[in-house]
Amino acid sequence: MAATAPGPQKMKLDYIVDRKIYDEFVKLCSRKGFAPHVIIEKAMKKFSETGQV
Repeated sequence: MAATAPGPQKMKLDYIVDRKIYDEFVKLCSRKGFAPHVIIEKAMKKFSETGQV
């Protein structure tokens, strides 16, 4: 039997965010056709690589 490559490991985040900001973020993600977790992952990756927000 061939071994299969492991899938990406995911982590559940639990942060307290202002409700108004969260609602606006989710609404914009929906309008643009993105899932909120995709935007968060990209922002975290960019910050890790450049150190800038």
